[in-house]
Amino acid sequence: MANFVLVHGGGHGGWCYDKVARRLRAAGYDVYTPTLTGLGERKHLLSVDTDLSTHITDIVNTLIYEDLREVILVGHSYGGMVITGVADRAADRIRELVYLDAAHPADGQSLVDTAPAAMAFARSSSQVIDGVELVMWPNDAMVAAMGVTDPEDEAVLRARMLPHPWKAFSEPLRFVNGDAALNIPRTNINCSMNVRNSSDTDRAKQLAGHRNFEIDTGHDLMMTEPDKVTEMLLEIATS
Repeated sequence: MANFVLVHGGGHGGWCYDKVARRLRAAGYDVYTPTLTGLGERKHLLSVDTDLSTHITDIVNTLIYEDLREVILVGHSYGGMVITGVADRAADRIRELVYLDAAHPADGQSLVDTAPAAMAFARSSSQVIDGVELVMWPNDAMVAAMGVTDPEDEAVLRARMLPHPWKAFSEPLRFVNGDAALNIPRTNINCSMNVRNSSDTDRAKQLAGHRNFEIDTGHDLMMTEPDKVTEMLLEIATS
């Protein structure tokens, strides 16, 4: 039976998958929602060295130390950078990659390269704290960008979102195992607005999965449309 590992995006933590994780577990699946170093309940581990490589290692170690195989590895937003790196390093443990309104990096690309406008917005509120450049501060504009409209969900975002280490966004992804990551089946679950507003090049990546879904909702679709996201993930698991 497939195992789900759900990787969050910038500024978030494993908490953002609470609704989806509950539904998947109710369907009988094992679900892991690790929080990346420096965020959520692991904020005390933030350091000047926290970068994309750190976050890739977080998830690789989850797969190894939980002894997970047949993994459906899901990445939201910045999490697309992370799961692509994990796929390069632990391809034998992964059954399918799922890009949840996520970045689609190539070898040598950073999130700054794949989403320059979003990264300029994220860095517009940059602050250096204890030597760490932190961006994506959860101010009104940033919370609004997540596309969450339910007051309870918005309250959760305001209470739990944290600024993100810039080095994680600016470090390029480097493949170490050739095309290993590219040979794993991929599914895209996109937000309709982002597909409509994407460039032709970005839209081609959003629709390049062997399966492509679309939901008309905001960017934090795992919070705004947990039933639909879960339905799509279950379809992937049972196909």
